[in-house]
Amino acid sequence: MAVIPEAYIQGISTRSVNELVKSVGMNGVSKSQVSRLCEEIDERVQAFLGRPIERDWPYLWIVATCVKSRQAGRVV
Repeated sequence: MAVIPEAYIQGISTRSVNELVKSVGMNGVSKSQVSRLCEEIDERVQAFLGRPIERDWPYLWIVATCVKSRQAGRVV
């Protein structure tokens, strides 16, 4: 069943999902079932995006350069 949400996220139409589901060895799935599953995904995404962020989220930005060189015949 994980194929259906992934197909939706990748932009495959609900009509094409039935063929995709059959190709992975499952029984077919109706367009209404696909739509219902996708509505659940949309609800979860909206809940995630609408959640309150209650505090500041500091971050640290690090810039580094890694240079390999040979010392005594070894790469360090």
